[in-house]
Amino acid sequence: MTETGISPKTPQQWIEKAVEVLKIEREGLESVQNGIGPDFVTALEYLATCKGRVVITGIGKSGLVGRKIAATLSSTGTPSFFLHPVEGAHGDMGMIRPEDVVLTLSYSGETDELNAILPALKTLVSRVIALTGNPNSTMARLADVVISTHVPREACPLGLAPTASTTATLAIGDALAMCLIEWKSFDAYDFKRFHPGGALGQRLSIRVSELMHKPAKAMISAQTSLKEALDVLNAGGLGSVVIVGEHNRMLGLLTDGDVRRMICSGNLNMEQTITESMISEPLFAHPDQSAAEVLDLMESKEITVLPIVDGDMSLVGMIHLHDLLGKGRLKFAAQASQ
Repeated sequence: MTETGISPKTPQQWIEKAVEVLKIEREGLESVQNGIGPDFVTALEYLATCKGRVVITGIGKSGLVGRKIAATLSSTGTPSFFLHPVEGAHGDMGMIRPEDVVLTLSYSGETDELNAILPALKTLVSRVIALTGNPNSTMARLADVVISTHVPREACPLGLAPTASTTATLAIGDALAMCLIEWKSFDAYDFKRFHPGGALGQRLSIRVSELMHKPAKAMISAQTSLKEALDVLNAGGLGSVVIVGEHNRMLGLLTDGDVRRMICSGNLNMEQTITESMISEPLFAHPDQSAAEVLDLMESKEITVLPIVDGDMSLVGMIHLHDLLGKGRLKFAAQASQ
């Protein structure tokens, strides 16, 4: 290795090298993607039905990837922890319970420290899942199911440093975690419970009164015609208008969906009063409720807008699902910044 301050390549050559590395990584992901099959589904079922925790183990770069997978699983509803193989051989396997499932990571499948504890692990847990680039390896033979992470080549010019292979293993871990989210119906409220210090957790902990819209642009009187109501509905931008009586007491609700259903059924009469078309007993929330409570209600009833009323049923605000989730500032899945 030489030490020099003079760059051996031009800026354009460095850009081309970076593009080449990303191309090799992409090829690796495509190879793993094409290999996804029944073994992935079997492993997913083992994880989804696990009554204990997912124990992830690996060493070196695979160990670092394993720690990230364990963190992702734990934060999305699948309790997990990382077990270092060497520490496991010296007593840490005492943390493992029979109801746990083990996920082992080794690209070669011949990592001595890992394979040394696998026979003992198999006597302690219900299932062992292997992520490896060598389905014929010692580790693979000891596992109950194998997910292949084989890639055509590494991006390292020496062919030594794990690059495309660790990316592929990490991606498989993400794929398992995201599938488990849907299997377990893990939602934003659950996410808040596991992330009380995160952006969403902090947002859902505050009272709904701090997030709601003022009622003026979503409020009409009972004497309003349907045509006038639609003008307010269109201008308000919330997808709902609330019909109020004396002292702004809520009488009913009209939503975009209600209008759509009237059009489809041929019952749209623009001259009729709004009381003939409104929902007379709509769902609602109170301003002192937490954003998490309101989000839970809205998700369970599959609604996007909710009136907020005080103890006298007077309208004090409106809340939209986007207000609770941050109006696009919070992203999930592939867009998330963890």
